[in-house]
Amino acid sequence: MTTPQEELLPTTRRTLLHRIATAQADGRAPSLVAAVARDGEVVWSGARSMVDGHAPDENVQYRIGSITKTFTAVLVMRLRDEGLLDLRDPLEKHLPGTGAGEATIADLLAHTGGLAAETPGEWWERTPGTTRPSLADVLGEQPYRHPVGRRFHYSNPGYTLLGSLVEAVRGAPWEDVLRREVLEPLELNRTSAQPQAPHAGGWAVHPWADVMMPEPVEDLGLMAPAGQLWSTVADLARFACFLAQGDERVLGAESVREMRTPSAPSQPESWERSYGLGLDLLRWEGLSLAGHTGSLPGFLAGLWVSEQEGVAAVALANCTSGPLVATLAADLVKIVAEAEPRIPEPWRPLTEVDEKVLELTGPWYWGTQVLALRLSADGGVEIGPLSGAGRQARFRSNGDGTWTGLDGYYAGELLRPVRRTDGSVSHLDLGSFVFTRKPYDEGAPVPGGVDPEGWHGF
Repeated sequence: MTTPQEELLPTTRRTLLHRIATAQADGRAPSLVAAVARDGEVVWSGARSMVDGHAPDENVQYRIGSITKTFTAVLVMRLRDEGLLDLRDPLEKHLPGTGAGEATIADLLAHTGGLAAETPGEWWERTPGTTRPSLADVLGEQPYRHPVGRRFHYSNPGYTLLGSLVEAVRGAPWEDVLRREVLEPLELNRTSAQPQAPHAGGWAVHPWADVMMPEPVEDLGLMAPAGQLWSTVADLARFACFLAQGDERVLGAESVREMRTPSAPSQPESWERSYGLGLDLLRWEGLSLAGHTGSLPGFLAGLWVSEQEGVAAVALANCTSGPLVATLAADLVKIVAEAEPRIPEPWRPLTEVDEKVLELTGPWYWGTQVLALRLSADGGVEIGPLSGAGRQARFRSNGDGTWTGLDGYYAGELLRPVRRTDGSVSHLDLGSFVFTRKPYDEGAPVPGGVDPEGWHGF
């Protein structure tokens, strides 16, 4: 029997290798490297290269482009968790004078700040950061393209502002804060702002001929928080696992879950894709994936993680265009999830239970609809229909006999048992909805009251 601690099966490993080999050959990539992690551990890596005998391993650096944004978002969430800012704060409160201070921090994280997609002037990815020495050079005279908070519009300058925000609040350079607060605690020792050997060189492959030329490598300056980093598939696979599980040394599970929650409207080109707080969110062939993609001249990167399956995958290539690494990384997750389904933990009874919570379990009625309340192993509760479709949600205990919704229609809503003077439960109050033990219980404060004639035939 396969357990999460075992290596992948030989057939799975060969399927993964075939998938990356096809991507490298069809995409005409000078090199391509990938890794898969399962339940927090890297369980497979593979590579293909144009040079026989010199395929990169999992510790060779590639530039990861916009995956850098997720690292920047983690730093901002740390500031929030420490109480140094609120995501609802306008940027102006902490970083005045930018000309884009109307956007909130949450808007910038979710790309709903209305800012331009790119900087004014020459293409920032292929020119030195010294050509944009100030935020005014990054934003230009008219930084907005849309009303703030109205729509998703991907913005690289928005993440420059977030990097500058981190520097203003911490009083230290973005790169130093990132190393101290994220890279070192997570032991991402091969992730850096500047390339460190061994690293791949970036190439442009001619679209109509099998020839190529080197791409320039620029220091992005103020734009670094949007796309500067270099990393490896081993480091990024571990980072992907952190994005699914959290790590109290950096961000707890609740905060990374918040990052994985949609915070922007679905992207116009796909109703199956949305954006959280620094994370792309994707429905891919039955899987719910969170992660990010990245590109800079000479490099492509893709990272996805499925929390439900406990599988993460990363793919990196050193060419400006060609292999669809985002699709490739998603496929690698799917291959493992389908070939070796996650083995659930054995069922075990709770070690203790609060009798006042236990008495709340079982069927409840919202009007004539029956739902069930179940006690979960983590001390929370779950509500959902007994069968078929309907509203369902998980709730986190607040420690005072109430619970707060974590997802679905009831996300953020308060669930509160209302007791009679003798201590027995009259009903549940959930965001003004009254749940009773029988349909339209005449003894409960059902909104609109209950017909005094009760239930009868017609």
